[in-house]
Amino acid sequence: MAIKIFIDQGHNPEGVNAGAEGFGYREQDINYAVGTRLAELLEQDDRFEVKVSRTSPTDSLGTSNATSLAARVNMANEWDADYFISIHANASTNPNQNGTEVYVYRDPSVAAELAEDVLEGIVERMGTRNNGVRVNPSLYVLRRTRMPAILVELGYITNAEDVRKMTEDPWGFAQGIYNGIVDYFDFD
Repeated sequence: MAIKIFIDQGHNPEGVNAGAEGFGYREQDINYAVGTRLAELLEQDDRFEVKVSRTSPTDSLGTSNATSLAARVNMANEWDADYFISIHANASTNPNQNGTEVYVYRDPSVAAELAEDVLEGIVERMGTRNNGVRVNPSLYVLRRTRMPAILVELGYITNAEDVRKMTEDPWGFAQGIYNGIVDYFDFD
């Protein structure tokens, strides 16, 4: 039986729950590109079944931040996903802040183990700085999902080098996440 992975390409294309911006790029576009490519990689692997939160770059979920987040969580819960992966790009007022981090509801947990492998997969594939697995129980998508859930911050959209990597090589980030997922399940 295939492992069901729900991919949330964080944020809406505009309006409510739109993401951060930096260097003329929008987080929601980066999230969509990486999440869609990750879904394609997983769909090519018959060990996985995949569903995404946004099926087109113009899809908007909810009418407020709260209902947008609830819609993503409800889709995953109703589909009865085995794992939930939310894709994001971070932002900071400090343009030197950079790197990749992955958030979980608690550690130790199944989600934290997956997060560690996904983080290592991205850092190894993309050469971003490893900012670690971090616990943040306040994040709605981590606390309201019924399955192990991680929130991946690919890099900082406010850092020139990170945003260059995210916009020039979304496939690389997707491949890094995919590699981490495969390592987590240890299919060898």
